[in-house]
Amino acid sequence: MASKKPSMLQKIKNFLFRNTTAKQTVAKNTVWLAISNFGGKLIKAIVIIYAARILGTADYGVFSYALTLAGFFTLFIDPGLNGIVLRDASQGEQESKFRILSTTFYIKLVLVTAGIFTVLFIAPYFSVLPGAKALLPVVAFILFFDNLREFLFSFVRTMEKMEWEAGVFLLLNVAIVIFGFIALRFSPTSLALGWAYAAGTAIGLIGVLFLLRRYLKPMISHFSSRLVPKIFQAAWPFAVTGALGILLTNTDILIISWMRTASDVGVYSAAIRIIQTLYLIPVIIQFSTLPLFARLANKDNPRFRAALERIVGTIFLISVPLAIGSAVLGTQIMSFVFGSAYAGGGLAFKILMATMLVDFPAAVISNAIFAYNHQKSLIVTSAIGSISNVVFDIILIPFFGIAGSAVATLLAQAASNWYLWHMMKKINYFEIIPRLLKVVSAGILMGIGAFLLSEISIPVLLNIALCALFYFGLLYVIREPLLLEAKQIISPPVSAATPL
Repeated sequence: MASKKPSMLQKIKNFLFRNTTAKQTVAKNTVWLAISNFGGKLIKAIVIIYAARILGTADYGVFSYALTLAGFFTLFIDPGLNGIVLRDASQGEQESKFRILSTTFYIKLVLVTAGIFTVLFIAPYFSVLPGAKALLPVVAFILFFDNLREFLFSFVRTMEKMEWEAGVFLLLNVAIVIFGFIALRFSPTSLALGWAYAAGTAIGLIGVLFLLRRYLKPMISHFSSRLVPKIFQAAWPFAVTGALGILLTNTDILIISWMRTASDVGVYSAAIRIIQTLYLIPVIIQFSTLPLFARLANKDNPRFRAALERIVGTIFLISVPLAIGSAVLGTQIMSFVFGSAYAGGGLAFKILMATMLVDFPAAVISNAIFAYNHQKSLIVTSAIGSISNVVFDIILIPFFGIAGSAVATLLAQAASNWYLWHMMKKINYFEIIPRLLKVVSAGILMGIGAFLLSEISIPVLLNIALCALFYFGLLYVIREPLLLEAKQIISPPVSAATPL
């Protein structure tokens, strides 16, 4: 008797919850990472937008400052340990895996404890925003819960169980939304919202501990003191790159808090929220394309170059309309999302959206350099970006406020990514600009259309929808090759199997 074919529901279930082949596992993990990152961000955006409107620019600025401070102290708490677990615990026998996991776990506990001490007893001397010191205990709790959860996530990734990570991340953000609405209902203050956020991160840690409960005993019992110096020696490239990345993403708000007001911090943080959500697009494409790059690097350089050109071209297919459209509608978008009190951040938002023209392709080019084992170039790139960002911030913020900080970010990213492109072209020369003529032309026409529609008071959401239809419709009519290739490139199984 012929075997019964699996139903569509069973096929979907098998794809999403089982690891069968290498290609399917990569595709499955990419889907779950997309769900967790975009889904989690969108869920949390509900309470963040509500809080920004209820608290006002100043109190929301204090809350954002507290979260930024927590992110900044991660600089000292994770000297590449998560990367070591992800890389080294994916290899070797079970006993070796648990020795690495256990030893890095105890190192992490020591560093988290030191970080909490720093937040509670040293950070008060650097906190200049009114009301910010009251949130420092909240920062300490967020630091503890978030860092231990991310550490455990790195172990989950070694098992290629991204569906676990997605489930916990979605649970965490749902908890933040629920606790956040309850807190703001009874006490509409940044302190109440901060404690709600901390409670949500605690739920996230509890969730991942529950999933890994069978691994907790070996994680505690396999500490090896001999591994400690080896771990730190192996971790330093991860540590330097990660630290410089944290400086690049957290410097703006910290310097604004020292030089400007809490309201400025709140308005700039609101703009950053939208930017950070959109930055997830190249991150997802990174995960989708790394296996392809790793397979072709140093083995088939012509195909590697062709793949890189097509992928980066597709990235521009997305980033060009986002940057041009936001240059026209940026102020309206800020007012629509966060309220009229945040309209003053329109100019900063427009400038920050321009960073997508350099940051989106940089994510893919970084992958390409990593595939060729040229990680030192990534460290130099991060150093250029973080140091120049601080210098430009100090120069421009006193004169131009948050718009100056946005310009500083744009200049810093342009400088660091110029170096990134330069190094990649030395490794395997590629050319993108000639492929973008139709894309840029369509983007400019779309921008003109957005301006004309805004002049006749078309609602911003309708304006965005009409312009998107016009942009992609025009590219389809003129048969832009990148538009036809986009599906092939983004889909990991197809990309991995289709000749280029």
